[in-house]
Amino acid sequence: MADQEIEQAVSSALEDSPERSFRETVDLAINLRDLDLNEPSNRVDESIVLPSGTGQETRIVVFAEGETALRAEDVADDVLDGDELADLGDDDDAAKELAEETDFFIAEESLMQDIGRYLGTILGPRGKMPTPLSPDDDIVETVNRMRNTVQLRSGDRRTFHTRVGAEDMSAEEIADNIDVILRRLHADLEKGPLNIDTVFVKTTMGPAKEVA
Repeated sequence: MADQEIEQAVSSALEDSPERSFRETVDLAINLRDLDLNEPSNRVDESIVLPSGTGQETRIVVFAEGETALRAEDVADDVLDGDELADLGDDDDAAKELAEETDFFIAEESLMQDIGRYLGTILGPRGKMPTPLSPDDDIVETVNRMRNTVQLRSGDRRTFHTRVGAEDMSAEEIADNIDVILRRLHADLEKGPLNIDTVFVKTTMGPAKEVA
């Protein structure tokens, strides 16, 4: 159950958002303090499963072969085998387009070395190297979990953003998502809550409301 103050901030952001002709996302802006972000170990780089989902379509591509590929076809947006991976390695434009269009990649562990060789220079800098799938992992469960996942990544910037829902979700659902994100940051940052300066929530085109 999210903090009442978080839910009030979300409600305010939703209520004060002007009507638009498109479905707006709800985003969180997090401002860090007292961290040397030139030091990579201090940077935020987390995948977080949101309890209420992202409220948006999440495009997932799987690199797999055999039975795993067959099972992935029912749940993933696209499934690519080893030959198609090699073809991407010869076509930078196609590889870059795939990287930009895709939110998350998943790959069988046996293909990770080839992915590093063929796509490492494209996926690595974008923070989109695939999540490895071990032989014991269920591809269907993994894809479904990642559809509700967001990536928190600060890089060397003090302020970074993440999606926490959509305008047609309830304030309570969005607040629960924010609560999970803040709890993770409090646990992972060197000084916990003291490393967070301010947090704001807003719809795509609406005013920002302070959460913390």
